[in-house]
Amino acid sequence: MPLVAEQLLSIARRSGVIRASDLRAKGIAPVYLTRLVRSGALVRVGRGLYSLADGEPTAHRTAVEAARHVPRGVVCLVSALALHELTTQLPRAVWMAIDVKARRPSTDGPPLEIVRMSGPALTEGVEERVLEGVTVRVFGAAKTVADCFKFRNKIGLDVAIEALRDYRRRRGSVDDLLRYAGVCRVARVIRPYLEALSS
Repeated sequence: MPLVAEQLLSIARRSGVIRASDLRAKGIAPVYLTRLVRSGALVRVGRGLYSLADGEPTAHRTAVEAARHVPRGVVCLVSALALHELTTQLPRAVWMAIDVKARRPSTDGPPLEIVRMSGPALTEGVEERVLEGVTVRVFGAAKTVADCFKFRNKIGLDVAIEALRDYRRRRGSVDDLLRYAGVCRVARVIRPYLEALSS
């Protein structure tokens, strides 16, 4: 196998999902991707995204692809609930939070639902998880539940209530939840539902 192909496979082993644009920046021609896909060593997992054919994909592959496609974005709402196992919903697109002034990501990646946030609403409660070798930024469970109430008109109040119920069932911190509800300016909205679940 040519040295360049070995180098490319080594990058794929380290990073899980690779972008064709990253390889071009390293001076690796796209023809090597095509050859490795034809040989069965790599598989195309999205537009411009590739991974090892024998790699073990996780249930969160689309979140990984979105994180590679929108590196400054944060997985949020229903997609974050899925990562935290706080919903029965299966999102058809990856929900990503981006800054209000950021350019909208191009549509050549996985299907995205974009939510714009700013200040503490975008920066607080962010966790980093490594999925398939890729660092994925995602809001923590308490922040995600608060966001669900803030964006209840986008995702549905039933989804927000289900997330709150599952969060409480797992004995998630009420103090954390109320803190993030304050950040998201939904403390008055969430409190009656929280009280109903506590009684």
